[in-house]
Amino acid sequence: MPSTFAILMHRSNFAKYNWDHLRYITQAGGPMTPALTSKLMETLPNTKIYVMYGQTEASARLSYLDPDNLVKKLGSIGKAIPGVTLTVRDENGQVCPPNTEGEIVASGDNIMLGYWNQPVETARILKADGLHTGDLARCDDDGYLFIVGRNSEMIKSGAHRISPKEIEVILGEHEAVLESAVIGVPDEIMGESIKAVVVLKDGFSTSEKDIIKHCTMNLPPFKVPKIVEFVETLPKTTSGKIQKHLLKNAEIKTSGAQG
Repeated sequence: MPSTFAILMHRSNFAKYNWDHLRYITQAGGPMTPALTSKLMETLPNTKIYVMYGQTEASARLSYLDPDNLVKKLGSIGKAIPGVTLTVRDENGQVCPPNTEGEIVASGDNIMLGYWNQPVETARILKADGLHTGDLARCDDDGYLFIVGRNSEMIKSGAHRISPKEIEVILGEHEAVLESAVIGVPDEIMGESIKAVVVLKDGFSTSEKDIIKHCTMNLPPFKVPKIVEFVETLPKTTSGKIQKHLLKNAEIKTSGAQG
């Protein structure tokens, strides 16, 4: 998990050891920022790093990025594994041209037959063209996939639909940030405002103003967080996935209490 590698890099003495005997590591379970991937490559120069992407419904891998292309295609989840076909499709089910955002749709023998006794939910994501993953991505001219974000996590602010992942990547480039989660919070005028929940590296300190300044220098104005909250840890599953819905639920409860 990305969070596991973040802890190893910044909250342990992992980088002080010699890992020449380590042949390879694998990463999946969520997107890892290019900054963290670069730090891993720096710490493990003789170790192959396999970036992978998948879903439980695909038992459980769909793509991987060959370590030989890690630098050239930094931030990519690679191409489909053997036996799997991945396409990026628009809302009408048409295959998107290169570098156009759409939903990843997967087909192959490893795709599930359906959810047990849940025909409605099964029909929602299993269609004639394959498994609709709910993940938004673009495919470059060489056929490599780049995740943009989860369809369900997109922030709707005014006329814009904003991917939290893009903002989290920029936050990850700040020297003091260990990890972050970006969510939309209720806004009477814009519908949603952008909030960044940030965990700092041990021994580092910064301010909300500094984080916003960093984002302003690297993002268009409508993608800059309006609120920055610093926390000790982010809520996660037992496998290490960040549970953004808990952050949003906490925000809703807080907003309700204030009202």
